[in-house]
Amino acid sequence: MKFLILIGDGMSDLPCKELKGNTPLEVAKTPNLDCLAQNGVCGWVNNIPNGLPPGSDVASMSIFGYDPAKYYTGRGPLEAASLGVKLGKDDVAFRCNLVTVKDGRMKDFTAGHIETKEAKKIMLELGKRLGRKGIKFFPGLSYRHLLIIDNRKWKIENRIETTPPHDITGEKIKKYLPKSDLLLELMNESEVILHQMKSKATMIWPWGQGKLLLMPTFKKKYGLTGAVITAVDLLKGMGKTLGLEVINVPGATGYLDTNYVGKAKYALKALKKHDIVFIHVEAPDEAGHEGSIPKKIRAIEDFDRLVVGTIWNEIRNSKIRTFDNSKEDESRLSNIEYRILVLPDHPTPIKYMTHTRDSVPFVICGLSVSGHRSPVMGYNEKAIKKSKIKLRQGHELMQKFIGGKL
Repeated sequence: MKFLILIGDGMSDLPCKELKGNTPLEVAKTPNLDCLAQNGVCGWVNNIPNGLPPGSDVASMSIFGYDPAKYYTGRGPLEAASLGVKLGKDDVAFRCNLVTVKDGRMKDFTAGHIETKEAKKIMLELGKRLGRKGIKFFPGLSYRHLLIIDNRKWKIENRIETTPPHDITGEKIKKYLPKSDLLLELMNESEVILHQMKSKATMIWPWGQGKLLLMPTFKKKYGLTGAVITAVDLLKGMGKTLGLEVINVPGATGYLDTNYVGKAKYALKALKKHDIVFIHVEAPDEAGHEGSIPKKIRAIEDFDRLVVGTIWNEIRNSKIRTFDNSKEDESRLSNIEYRILVLPDHPTPIKYMTHTRDSVPFVICGLSVSGHRSPVMGYNEKAIKKSKIKLRQGHELMQKFIGGKL
């Protein structure tokens, strides 16, 4: 049996008045997702346990089949795992955004989707000038970086309240600043340095802190080998923590210009080696945070056409290709049972420009579930309302998916 999980980050939404009461997912042209829905099982799943923040870290942990209420410590440790940074038992890992603040307001939590080359130069300079014993900066991708603080040295607790910068776009930052003299000092000093560097990023913003994460590997928990394909450090860190292969796709950016087809092709190649492959696409979430309806519709349609369509058409043609210009592999998927799961991790409504904790629609399709089809005609919020399948604990979906129990 082979398994594919396709994650359209933040893809689901609320009705928009600009779309005459429809959601972007309802308006977008998604023939491939609709085909899966018509031939599979659809339902709703809530990936955010009560008491935890509605972030991709929590939601993704649920999708991977792990209970966040049991394992979650914060986003930072997953970012650290992605970058190969080993945490000590007293280390506190923070996600560290490069942001643009203007007139005391959060203008852009991505600093204009700052290029990785420029961002790396900035983070290395911050490390030289602000780093010291027990304080280290690590460059990541674009605006997403890492700050590690040793709690033994600086007495900074994991329980400090911090705010994701994407939650406060357009708002005054004063009331959202962390109540930590050390963090405020680092943020203030970064303003001076970035001004001197004449960057469109104006300061750092630490958030999502957590301590060392201990989880059983995916192989140990589910008995399957797997791979993760994503441009986002968070999901790469999740994969590495769980002992999954992390596959880097050229041109994968985590934005609208990402290499969608490349992700699909690399996934099909990985499916020959592994039992399960996760493909994550960040673009719909980014569009939601920007509050852009056209961009979100475009991201959903690109996800449907270039990721879902590429994979679905290849499977229907019953061939696995190597995609490396070598001879076509003679093995055929028609001789292998498969299942595909497609879902968002959480909604990112245009109205709020941030995540919400609402349930999300999912569809499972494959040879082994074709006899249990849901009475729906498309993959969107309105169509899947007809489904009676509603899972309150997101981490339970994995076992049902691989066990064929839906």
